[in-house]
Amino acid sequence: MNKEKKKTVEYGRYGIIFLIPFFVAFFVFQFYPLLYTIFKSFMYDQKAGRNAVTTVAGLGNYTNYVFGAAGQGEFWQALLITVVLWLLNFIPQILIALLFAAWFTDSRNKLKGTGAFKVMMYMPNIITAATIAVLFYNFFNVNGVFTKAFIKMGIVPQTGFMEKGWGSLFLIAFIQFWMWYGNTMIVLIAGILGISPSLYEAAMVDGATSRQQFFKITVPLLRPILQYTMVTSAIGGLQMYDIPQLLNKGGPVVTVGSTQVKSTTTVVMLIKNYASVGSATENLGRASAYSVILFLVTLCVSMIFYKATAKKN
Repeated sequence: MNKEKKKTVEYGRYGIIFLIPFFVAFFVFQFYPLLYTIFKSFMYDQKAGRNAVTTVAGLGNYTNYVFGAAGQGEFWQALLITVVLWLLNFIPQILIALLFAAWFTDSRNKLKGTGAFKVMMYMPNIITAATIAVLFYNFFNVNGVFTKAFIKMGIVPQTGFMEKGWGSLFLIAFIQFWMWYGNTMIVLIAGILGISPSLYEAAMVDGATSRQQFFKITVPLLRPILQYTMVTSAIGGLQMYDIPQLLNKGGPVVTVGSTQVKSTTTVVMLIKNYASVGSATENLGRASAYSVILFLVTLCVSMIFYKATAKKN
């Protein structure tokens, strides 16, 4: 008698089918715009009256606007501001998030109500940027509640500190920190909970303190999560736009040497200024060149973090 062959289900092909929507969305909304941006960066595409003039520029947009005198160094000023804003919020963010993550997961502490604390710390991340920007603007503008209190205490001048470049810079950095440290903490907690408890039990038997466990077990084994956190933070930080734009539109204007500079204008805000179709400053070639350089800077920073946190043999 002929034995009937058992039918087997090939699950691999179903995985490919489920991946198709991702690849379609990636090519339509990310890969194609990237290629188009690179193409436009080699074109002079500038508004002239009511008409748009488009000519082949080659490397002209880069030599004139990014590295040349025509750009007046605005790209590098905006890049410096972006990096400073990111560092001011990321350094305390990762340190405090790591501290809280270790604290909440340490079995010796036996903390109660950790779930409520985690929810409260994560809460700012789910509030819209527009809401947070309006809230902090009402608190810290020249007529704001906190500003008036600080003026009475003599901490800030009568004009308020948001009118100073450093004031707006630190306020935006604090908002970014406050919004994201809870999210970073949750990610780090998930990473710590993935470490085998037997390692901590063995360390406790050997008499290791919580500090020794943290630096000898937690930090080394948390390296992949730290790598992910640092790379994604760098990508998001270099693309910062919403809070500086919504809070004070990249201002206030300060004088640096003989030029006037918007003290909180990030690179993406600068790109948006030239990429706005129909505006008086429309220059798609210039905006595309800035975008390509920002992409390369982001790629380099991400690779540096990846190499710095990669496991060494």
